[in-house]
Amino acid sequence: MSDEKLADFLAAGLNPAELPPLADLLQARGLINAFITLFHGNEEQVLVRLMVLREIGSRGQEPRWSPQQLEAHFAYVNPIKLRTVLGRLRENGLLLWDGDESLYQIAEVGRVALAAVSTLLAFSDQDAELGYLTAQAVGQQQLGRISNETLQHLLARLNELYKHFEDALESQSEYQIQKAQKRLESVWRWVQKGTEVIRDMFEDEALDRRVLDQVQAIGMAQSRILRLTGSFQRRLNQLQAQRVHLGASGLTSSDIGDWLRTASQAELAGMIKSMLRFPPQPIFATGQEMLDVAEFELIERERVAAQTVNLPDKVAAPAFDAPSSERLFEAESLHALLAGIVDPTSLASAALAATYPETAYRLSLFSLLGDAEAALEQSVVGDIVNLPLRLVHGAEVELLDHPEVAAITRGELKPQA
Repeated sequence: MSDEKLADFLAAGLNPAELPPLADLLQARGLINAFITLFHGNEEQVLVRLMVLREIGSRGQEPRWSPQQLEAHFAYVNPIKLRTVLGRLRENGLLLWDGDESLYQIAEVGRVALAAVSTLLAFSDQDAELGYLTAQAVGQQQLGRISNETLQHLLARLNELYKHFEDALESQSEYQIQKAQKRLESVWRWVQKGTEVIRDMFEDEALDRRVLDQVQAIGMAQSRILRLTGSFQRRLNQLQAQRVHLGASGLTSSDIGDWLRTASQAELAGMIKSMLRFPPQPIFATGQEMLDVAEFELIERERVAAQTVNLPDKVAAPAFDAPSSERLFEAESLHALLAGIVDPTSLASAALAATYPETAYRLSLFSLLGDAEAALEQSVVGDIVNLPLRLVHGAEVELLDHPEVAAITRGELKPQA
């Protein structure tokens, strides 16, 4: 694109070369044109171009190819399409042709574009953007060329994740909280890696002031996310106590909800097929009318039904929930163990149990030590939180010889005066 055409997108009288937001893009025109070459056209064309370029660049020992080698290697590609792809890559500077030796090789700009695509593909799983942005920050920090733009993207993604986790907690939905908790576990390693990078950046005295401000903001965002780990478990414990038990069956409303989520649409339709006496009729109403109908259906109808329905037959009180009972016994035994600590004790010796679930449960209780909100609970958990102990740990892990626990964070429990 020429400057004259680019000027058509701007206000009259502005020179694109003098516009700061366009300066970096104009300087990197060669690399941008390489990506335009790769990604111009429909999806099929883009995939074939990327495949051909990646295969040509896969030979590190012999980076140059003869036309015969290319035809043999890409025998599964239509010959006419292959020549078209090679011609486009060559015409736009991604491939170089050595006329003296009749050999192809990838150009410098093509190698850079290929390396960028390879890095992006390495982070193609869920929450890849946080890993990709963290990897960029790590690489730039190692090279001593930290980009303020990269740090801004990393900060924005951390704030988006925190908002997602916070919304899950405020939803009071056990399903949403468990889903958010699993997502936090999936991005945990990237948050830890980002913490290491931030620590190294703070020790760099040559950092620009703007970059240092971004680094400080990223550190605060990571701290906010790390503080949510205990909040998830506390909220799940509260919801556990509020579950509705269905008679003496042992099932709860959460169990029914989890089971219904695993059913397909066809199975759900089959369940309600015999329950609907008439097909649903669409009704168009204003917001106020919908609110009145919802109030009647959710409150008044249930209130009338509760007044007229007969009492159910007497049923023996359900037995104490087995999993909750086991957790109570584990918490009581852990309280007895912690109450006897008088000297600094390693985290591994205090938390390690016979099974992984029990070890994880102990660690979740350790994270509550010193928590003012959890200390108000009138239970054995509140007794544990009020013990004069302090948890101290770092980023290192300790490898274990255990049948179910491979490693644990290195740390210790210290008694307080």
